Amino acid sequence: MKAAMVHRQTIVPAARLRGIIEVPGDKSISHRAVLLNALAAGTAEISHFLAGADCLSTIACMQALGVSITQHGEHVRVVGHGLRGLHEAGDILDCGNSGTTLRLLAGILTGQIGRFSVLTGDGSLRSRPQRRIVEPLRALGAQIDGRDNGDRAPLAIRGAQLNEAAYTLPIASAQVKSALLLAALSSGVAITLDGRTDGRDHTERMLIAMGVPLTNDGGTIRLEPPGADLQPLSLRVPGDPSSATFWWVAAAIHPDAELTTTGVGLNPSRSGALDTLRMMGADLEIRNQRLEGSEPVADVTVRSSQLRGVVIEGAIIPRLIDELPVLAVAAACAAGDTLIRDAQELRAKETDRITTVTDGLQALGVEVEPTADGMGISGGRRMHGVPLSSHGDHRLAMAWAIAGLVAEGYTSIDDAAAVDVSYPGFWETITRITADN
Repeated sequence: MKAAMVHRQTIVPAARLRGIIEVPGDKSISHRAVLLNALAAGTAEISHFLAGADCLSTIACMQALGVSITQHGEHVRVVGHGLRGLHEAGDILDCGNSGTTLRLLAGILTGQIGRFSVLTGDGSLRSRPQRRIVEPLRALGAQIDGRDNGDRAPLAIRGAQLNEAAYTLPIASAQVKSALLLAALSSGVAITLDGRTDGRDHTERMLIAMGVPLTNDGGTIRLEPPGADLQPLSLRVPGDPSSATFWWVAAAIHPDAELTTTGVGLNPSRSGALDTLRMMGADLEIRNQRLEGSEPVADVTVRSSQLRGVVIEGAIIPRLIDELPVLAVAAACAAGDTLIRDAQELRAKETDRITTVTDGLQALGVEVEPTADGMGISGGRRMHGVPLSSHGDHRLAMAWAIAGLVAEGYTSIDDAAAVDVSYPGFWETITRITADN
């Protein structure tokens, strides 16, 4: 990798890729470890925490709500004061670029009876739709408002006594599901969820481990108010599979590569990218499978592969939604056509990822057509390095870097510092695995 300014990185094709990589802690679990332990009674020690910008926003918001949290690198200590222990913040709560922080915290705060809160974020977060959580929270009795009748932050919340409810989830969204569960928990009422409950289940696993009466019977989730305070949960956060996918794709599309990611979370609700790469013909090996806390983890090795185009659709989409930008790069390098559909959720991410991914691939020389809910990619044509922008989206910045490792010529990426949201050491890892060894 060519030396560059902080906000622009230039990637040149790598002769070979080799290395053993410990990816950062899982972003979803890092958020939840702080949020849920803040509602417990007692002290929790969290290791391998993802100290990226999004998760640091969660810490800052909870500190503003009166929770004692100390963070030193990848180690975090949370001293919770119970479900009713949050204070009313003295200022607006800034969630930065983190949709997870805003949406899960909105759920918690709607049940904090009588306390007033305002949640906002950066320009990107304020532009993202929030009706998906606001409307179901209102259906529980939440007093919540915002711009465009609650569809855009800032969101103003007056904590209220919520109603016991049953709600059918129209889309598979872990953030919506978690916001509803946390709202009911915070308010001390029962809730039943059915419909599209198949999104990632980290919240449910963690709540059960903390003593919350929660069941999942054939996709119907039932949470009962706990009879006592939540038990603090100390844990080591597994490696983030979304971050690991960038290295899996890099190894699979490169002609001379072998990369191993260690200690990666392989929760079935998050393993869609691994399953897709296997379906595409990737040469991959899973070793040292084990449980750490309530989450399955393993070491994954991927080697140079002859990938083929596939159809990515249906039930697998919620299990790989964040990995689709780099899987689109894999599809561009595969033989034959790949069709991605049922992924309209991509339009509600940090950018409209259907538009930004197709625009970037087209600039690289890939034949790709956007659709309302995905894209069609014709693979097998060599990519050519060009200047690209991350548009402030961390997943795009990393996807374009992986493309640059196999593209002809130089690939430069503007706003490359966006990777700090989820993977602060990403550029250093690129340097290490491309160095001659």
